[in-house]
Amino acid sequence: MADTLTITDNRTGKKYDLPIQDGTIRAMDLRQIKAGPDDFGLMTYDPAFMNTANCRSKITFIDGDKGILLYRGYPIEQLAEESDYLETAYLILFGELPTTAQQKGWTDRIRMHTMLHENVKKFMEGFRYDAHPMGIFLSTVGALSTFYPDARQIFDKESRLRQTHRLIAKVPSIAAYAYRHIVGRPYVYPDNDLSFTGNFLNMLFRLTEPKFEVNSVLARALDVLFILHADHEQNCSTSTMRNIGSSHVDPYSALSGAAAALYGPLHGGANEEVLRMLSEIGSVSKVPDFIKRVKSGESNSRLMGFGHRVYKSYDPRAKVIKKIADLVFTVTGKNPLLEIALELERIALQDDYFITRKLYPNVDFYSGLIYQAMGFPVEMFPVLFAIPRTVGWLAQWEEMLNDPEQKIARPRQIYTGARTRAYVPRNRRE
Repeated sequence: MADTLTITDNRTGKKYDLPIQDGTIRAMDLRQIKAGPDDFGLMTYDPAFMNTANCRSKITFIDGDKGILLYRGYPIEQLAEESDYLETAYLILFGELPTTAQQKGWTDRIRMHTMLHENVKKFMEGFRYDAHPMGIFLSTVGALSTFYPDARQIFDKESRLRQTHRLIAKVPSIAAYAYRHIVGRPYVYPDNDLSFTGNFLNMLFRLTEPKFEVNSVLARALDVLFILHADHEQNCSTSTMRNIGSSHVDPYSALSGAAAALYGPLHGGANEEVLRMLSEIGSVSKVPDFIKRVKSGESNSRLMGFGHRVYKSYDPRAKVIKKIADLVFTVTGKNPLLEIALELERIALQDDYFITRKLYPNVDFYSGLIYQAMGFPVEMFPVLFAIPRTVGWLAQWEEMLNDPEQKIARPRQIYTGARTRAYVPRNRRE
């Protein structure tokens, strides 16, 4: 049988054969379906883009029903086990794992750009002492466009690569400065003798010691967390990066907008909501009562960290992160909320109410516990998300720019307002 969809318009009796490719039809093919010569043609209406593909991509594959997440074809579990963040970043950007020589060259180029211009430091010092670190972060990233005017040359491949190196290197420095700003400590310069995550820990937590001693367990935990958060297909912030980038603005401005989308509690702030929920439960003994309130639909009892728009089985990232949590807690001591989380997970995974609704723990359920145990205030959680997601945003931006089918994003609407009305002078209005 032909790969087509036959549509009969019952208004006119006409039939239309629309081609099917990759399990989709093109929305523009519906435009030919009209009730009359003056008809605009059919459109699709899809609030929140629940069933609309806006691009073709080779970067990330998700099978939500089977709990599969692949970066460029590699299972997330294997990358979390074997790789580090910079190697995974190379894979996401360039499509292949680097050779030893490529990995060294890539790492060296990132290290060249970890330092921030001194004027960036002055810019960040202008924020209030109690400014939210994510507000500081996204504002500073956007401001970088004024430091690197060559970033506007978005169709120059070498320029794009240069901005990619700069952004991957500088976002941890900006994040660390934002943290130091809110805790009232002096900013710490990068130490390029350290690994990517080791240097980040140095810039966050170094005090007066001449050389910061990196805890290898915590550095590895950050590497894994960064790998898990590096990309996740066409989520809210990624589609924002593509939409803003479609206007051909520089990558710093586009990435600032993507970070703003990540700022929201339904996206990058979800793990903070998990901690708030666990704190409100208060103790293991109160978990069953909380579960009852969730099932009864009480508005002040929401189960956070369970379920996902995409995953309809166990989030593969949650399985990895649970193992990392155990390692981190051997160094930091157990987060007091951990026992509540484990009991909540145990009961929910045995309850038909949650099983039938396919509500399984997602990556946010444990990540906040780890970050809190490492000493991060909850305000830093979305910033810690934005650091690794930078590489995903950049890879998606690059792919969008090189896609000949992409144009400036411009969704349609269904107009529901008033039709043409006659203007009434002000002195005649009642």
